[in-house]
Amino acid sequence: MQDFSDLLRPEAVYKDVAVAHKKGLFAQLATAADALGLDGRLTAERLVAREKIGSTGFGGGVAIPHARLPDLPAVTGVFMRLAQPIEFDAVDDLPVDLVFMLVSPVEAGAEHLKALARVSRRLRDRTFLGKLRGAGSPDALYALFTADAARDAA
Repeated sequence: MQDFSDLLRPEAVYKDVAVAHKKGLFAQLATAADALGLDGRLTAERLVAREKIGSTGFGGGVAIPHARLPDLPAVTGVFMRLAQPIEFDAVDDLPVDLVFMLVSPVEAGAEHLKALARVSRRLRDRTFLGKLRGAGSPDALYALFTADAARDAA
């Protein structure tokens, strides 16, 4: 399943986000969480705590910061394409420019891991990453993540 419409809403996709470092990125992710009706402060705290365990930058310019939050109704994503790559302590030591934040309910153990695996698999596809980097708008980015849903609806 390539369709991410269950994880990602159009208003949770951002293009050319200007941040200078990981701390600034987490602040932007907190603001995005607030815009979705989540607790941005708690989201940022949980993301930072998870990052202390080990970097969520998994290579190829991609990071998937993730955390679990109380009182969250469903697994939720935010995608940001950064204006400039930032240092992220990724496994390949390359800077990151594509970020998919994933937050899940505290009790969503298997569901969280399945969503994380789905996002990870999709973001390992170099052709797909090239399309994300070339997309001209947040709507185009969202369409890339939901292409299967659009095709099925046609």
